[in-house]
Amino acid sequence: MARLLRVRDLSCARDKDHKIFSNLNFDVNEGDVVVLQGKSGVGKTSLLKCVAHLNIYSGEVLYKGRAPKSYGVPTYRTKVSYVPQRPSLLAGTPRDFLNTVSSFSSRTPKTTVRRSNSDLTYPIEVANAWGIDEELWDRSWSNLSGGESQRIALAIAVGLDTAEILLLDEPTSALDPHSTTLVERFISDELKSAESGLKAAIWITHSEEQGRRVGTRFLHITPTGCEEEPTLFEP
Repeated sequence: MARLLRVRDLSCARDKDHKIFSNLNFDVNEGDVVVLQGKSGVGKTSLLKCVAHLNIYSGEVLYKGRAPKSYGVPTYRTKVSYVPQRPSLLAGTPRDFLNTVSSFSSRTPKTTVRRSNSDLTYPIEVANAWGIDEELWDRSWSNLSGGESQRIALAIAVGLDTAEILLLDEPTSALDPHSTTLVERFISDELKSAESGLKAAIWITHSEEQGRRVGTRFLHITPTGCEEEPTLFEP
């Protein structure tokens, strides 16, 4: 399988005296669902944000052999897309957010048989398949439940059809078992679909059962000698 992402000697710190993690090394290949696990506070979310170029870090993150800045960071983020656990912190409505991100010049979607470049209905269709009525797109994020917010944010990330790697921060933590199953199956199907541009995912979950269902590889952040310096390893 082709290597999509290479991470080498990645380190992140809260300040000069407190490291979150250091010297992390791993690859993400086409077809991977890399399940990222570890105790709360060891840096899983910080790691995803570093990979998304949202946190300051030292070390190297290469997407298809090139650094994020070589693409332009906004363009890179459309290809390596971070989906937060709590999108309800966003301002406005989901439809506002969808319209805004779809207007960015860095977003260059594919034209596929299921969606044209100017058609933004696909994210709404995805969310509807997960039990989200269209009227919820016009509510403020703050007036949505955690589960509604999670499903809508994820539907936008996959429905805009630009991401090749999804960085998923506990994307089903607020969902019931049925909705969780729908999301898991959809992402699995997207990774197999010739119509989808999605090629891989890094998925944070605290559920060992979910990890076994969705994962193809498993990476754990664990403390080794010092809580501020966990080490990433692949069993």
